[in-house]
Amino acid sequence: MECDIILKIVSRDSISETTEMCICRKIYVSVVSGGFLRRRNEFIKKEKAMYKKYEMELAGRTLRVDVGRVAKQANGAVLMHYGDTTVLCTATASEKPREGIDFFPLSVEYNERLYAVGKIPGGFNKREGKASENAILTDRVIDRPMRPLFPKDYRNDVTLENLVLSVDQDCSPELTAMLGSAIATCISDIPFDGPISTTQVGLVEGEFVFNPTAAQKEASDLALTVASTREKVIMIEAGANEVPEAQMIDAIFAAHEVNQKVIEFIDTIVAECGKEKHEYISFAVPEELFDAIKEIVPPAEMEEAVFTDEKQVREENIRKITERLEEAFADKEEWLEKLGEAVYQYQKKTVRKMILKDHKRPDGRAIDQIRPLAAEVDLIPRVHGSAMFTRGQTQICNIATLAPLAEAQKLDGLDESETSKRYMHHYNFPSYSVGETRPSRGPGRREIGHGALAERALVPVLPSEAEFPYAIRTVSETFESNGSTSQASVCASSMSLMAAGVPIKAAVAGISAGLVTGETDDDYLVLTDIQGLEDFFGDMDFKVAGTHKGITAIQMDIKIHGLTRPIIEEAIAATKKARTYILDEVMAKAIAEPRPEVGPYAPKIIQMQIDPQKIGDVVGQRGKTINAIIEETGVKIDITDDGAVSICGVEAESMERAKKLIQIIVTDFEAGMVLEGKVVSIKEFGAFLEFAPGKEGMVHISKISKQRIKQVEDVLTLGDVVKVVCLGKDKMGRLSFSMKDVAE
Repeated sequence: MECDIILKIVSRDSISETTEMCICRKIYVSVVSGGFLRRRNEFIKKEKAMYKKYEMELAGRTLRVDVGRVAKQANGAVLMHYGDTTVLCTATASEKPREGIDFFPLSVEYNERLYAVGKIPGGFNKREGKASENAILTDRVIDRPMRPLFPKDYRNDVTLENLVLSVDQDCSPELTAMLGSAIATCISDIPFDGPISTTQVGLVEGEFVFNPTAAQKEASDLALTVASTREKVIMIEAGANEVPEAQMIDAIFAAHEVNQKVIEFIDTIVAECGKEKHEYISFAVPEELFDAIKEIVPPAEMEEAVFTDEKQVREENIRKITERLEEAFADKEEWLEKLGEAVYQYQKKTVRKMILKDHKRPDGRAIDQIRPLAAEVDLIPRVHGSAMFTRGQTQICNIATLAPLAEAQKLDGLDESETSKRYMHHYNFPSYSVGETRPSRGPGRREIGHGALAERALVPVLPSEAEFPYAIRTVSETFESNGSTSQASVCASSMSLMAAGVPIKAAVAGISAGLVTGETDDDYLVLTDIQGLEDFFGDMDFKVAGTHKGITAIQMDIKIHGLTRPIIEEAIAATKKARTYILDEVMAKAIAEPRPEVGPYAPKIIQMQIDPQKIGDVVGQRGKTINAIIEETGVKIDITDDGAVSICGVEAESMERAKKLIQIIVTDFEAGMVLEGKVVSIKEFGAFLEFAPGKEGMVHISKISKQRIKQVEDVLTLGDVVKVVCLGKDKMGRLSFSMKDVAE
């Protein structure tokens, strides 16, 4: 067996004790001795010298990057440490491009392991299953700033994999993975125009906090994530408690400044550890093919083909053009392989020229004009609340459902502060909404992402659990789609909640701005309310949701190498103007404020507070008492550890009955209290009454009637409901009750 070093050390005391130990492909045969310890320490020092370690202070905590320590077979790999958070980040690429594809195949994976927070997964299988919603959202937020920086003509498969090994609740594993993905790609041989950096921003008591701790996140009015290149902002994601536009812009560029310091740190790592970028097969369309296409289909004809508001008409026009070109190039097989990409590029150039140079949009709108709008509520009968919002060919119907707090979603993730979710927003995107056919296989990353964005936009205006003790689910069904369905979902959801009687603080509307850029940073045009074609061929999809007061959510997707401050300011201003119009002129006319009560088909909830020490009395042994109340009244009962009781039902009488029974159970009887009880047992000496499940008292035979009776059965039978007055405690310390002393 080959080995670098073989040490054989024999101790006088323990010759028979030998151990074989294999460390990093080096074999040691040893017994315990002073010499072995010295050599072992030397070996460890040597091993440490085999990898490089880089550190910087980031927001008061140490960010450490280990290069060359693990996963050496990946194209690029780093072991990231932020505080005690540890994430392995790798970047790998295939040797050859995948055949038959016309896009860049980038995959991003954020793998959560519950051992990172000392948990065993719940469920029968006891191992991690499909990715959590948080993992999918993190995949998306890593993907968005990275994708634009790979070469446009690159077709090799690239996978960015992030494995969360340990979580310090004060050091975000998501942020650590974002930084690690960028560093791993930068030091790899994969073509990439980085580096980029990402910073999170909170707003605590009016002050910006960078990469906030768990406590700071809890108190923050802002959850902002900003990714930057050296010069520009390339990604924005935010949830906010109605933060004003000017303050949001300041937060974005405060994060951008922090990013520049991290980029300097990354440059140091790349300079020492970066590999030379590998060559690749370019899938760029030959210029001669473009020239040949333009001879057959002149620019004026292509303009006419794409200049329509009807998606189906436009697609039919392009299909006919493509068929003509296929016939014309039937003898040029190498051109046919790239014809689809060439037609796409031709459309893109045509649309961008029309918008940027001619200020003409495909549907004929002005640059700042919103598509035709419509809104209505109560579209769907018998549900708890419904609303439909239409913007051009984008149409969303939202349905709200209310339930007791026990129906809130349980979360089993890495964030110890998030164990349940009271408000759930789900988004569905069926194929018929775009005139296509495909099998339904459940929600994908897009659906989960759009649902989460709308959810983030609406959470800041929801009432507290104390104000409105319901779990809330809204579902956005996409009836039609032609751009910005997520923001239409925000509008429809806001109206649906108000129609359901949810007392939201303010209505929320969403709108998306687009962008077309020229050759310089000053040559650009910001578009209000982009449709699908403008999103597809444009440079930006800048989604902003909010109230009159301020922003509640932002999500920015771009296809270029970043945005300047003037572009971001103009986009936010455009969305503010459009949002105000939608709120005042469309949504308010459909429903101006939340309805005062929940609808007739929604469950009703009564709240009450009891002494936490009395919870056991209400629940009873093995739940016997509370189950008896539920069986008798038909209601649902939730009790929290602090003694908050929610009684949920559809009939007011049954709910009041349940409330009365609980009040009786938690009340300490005193002399003079008048109660009603049911006769549940008759003895020679008296009758036992049940005032509530698990709460009984006795009426002595002498206290049943003002007239002398020989036996209890002369007056009472099982099941009788009678009034009694509490006489206080007898000589034995037992409570006694009387029928005959009840005041008439």
